[in-house]
Amino acid sequence: MSQEQSVYTSPLVERNASREMAELFGPQKKFSTWRRLWLELAKAQKKLGLNIKAGQIAQMARHLDDIDFKKATRYEKLLRHDVMAHIRTFGDAAPKAAPIIHLGATSCYVGDNTDLLIMREALQLVAGKVATVIDLLGTFAQTYRAMPALGFTHYQPAQLTTVGKRATLWCQEFAIDLHEIEHRIATLPFRGVKGTTGTQASFLALFEGNHTKVKQLDKEVAAAFGFKKTCAVTGQTYPRKYDTLAVNALASLAQSAHKVCNDIRLSANLKEMEEPFEKSQVGSSAMAYKRNPMRCERVTALSRLVLSLATSPAMTASEQWFERTLDDSANRRIVIPEAFLAVDGILQILINVFDGLVVYPKVIAAHVEAELPFMASENILMAGVKAGGNRQELHEKIRLHSQAAAAQVKSFGQPNDLIGRLRADISFAKIDFAKVLDPGDYVGRAPQQVDEFIRTVVAPVRKKYQQQLSGKVELAV
Repeated sequence: MSQEQSVYTSPLVERNASREMAELFGPQKKFSTWRRLWLELAKAQKKLGLNIKAGQIAQMARHLDDIDFKKATRYEKLLRHDVMAHIRTFGDAAPKAAPIIHLGATSCYVGDNTDLLIMREALQLVAGKVATVIDLLGTFAQTYRAMPALGFTHYQPAQLTTVGKRATLWCQEFAIDLHEIEHRIATLPFRGVKGTTGTQASFLALFEGNHTKVKQLDKEVAAAFGFKKTCAVTGQTYPRKYDTLAVNALASLAQSAHKVCNDIRLSANLKEMEEPFEKSQVGSSAMAYKRNPMRCERVTALSRLVLSLATSPAMTASEQWFERTLDDSANRRIVIPEAFLAVDGILQILINVFDGLVVYPKVIAAHVEAELPFMASENILMAGVKAGGNRQELHEKIRLHSQAAAAQVKSFGQPNDLIGRLRADISFAKIDFAKVLDPGDYVGRAPQQVDEFIRTVVAPVRKKYQQQLSGKVELAV
């Protein structure tokens, strides 16, 4: 048995998340970012007057990605400290720079700043995929903008809507999420260069009490990584509340995905709509006829995971003692990557589903036809009055015929025959039933609402994210 088959590996990576997202949280990305942070710190320190040589900077720059992970593992086993292990490993690769690597810094300089950098990049990746979901749903909504369908409240037939209008409800959920994710990206700060307990004491010593240079060092390093602001103050770590805010944004997205996929699963049961089903796909090992909504089921399963993960950063933030305690580390190593990997998997599936969502117009029309007679009863009453009938008498006749028709449906499983009963009643002989029963007259402004939604909500997203829109996703399984 191979090593790969004998130990547990994460289904989030193997079955769900994209390689792009998985690499963001991989060792290579993490530790090469540490090295870039050490490089930019040294460059800024040199610029501000510390005795750091150009040759040291150059040697560091040549070894940002060629990490000897086996050596780092040996160092960590010896030192029981991951940052020190990688300082030693980097120093071995760039021996001229070894004396000045990590000068004045604490472990959280590389650890926390790297987490923020990766979190920002992961949020940007998520934003692009949410925009793709919005784009696809916008196209779907436009296609079916005017197709009448039963609306449901309490999962009971209600007034008509359109298939496209329902899709805008789904799309709106994701538009709200995208706005929140964009806000998180825009407001995420850099921890910066703050020292062991956030007082910058070590850097003040290095610059011989020059407060201006210490503040400039913080700005220089932040700017090198594209951050316009750093945390105003920190302890040893950046406020763990930022983890809570980021994962809460992911949890909000999971809520939307769960709701939408439940709707699709319910529609599949009604045979009105279903997710893509491949030619050789098997729905059940026993029931060969089945076409299970397995993609949407996976989304709801992963969404529940993300919702449960959202509680952990909040508890971690509340548990920090004074300037910091280390009981956050093991938790954060799991929760933050898994929340992003799960959400990425959710988005991969949603893009796949919305790119191939199947609609069955005749089934939808049949369901409308079965319920519309009851919904049209008020219009039929008004038409009868306009034709010269007595409102109260006609109301009573419609009530009696409706109850009889309902009994046929519920007690005997027969089709709704209300219209046939009314046609046969001489009191309604002058009514043009074809006109009164046009489903398009019962959808209100739904088609126009779709047009307005696409113009005001979807179009700006398409414009902003046009370089990141992609409607094709091949799922791992």
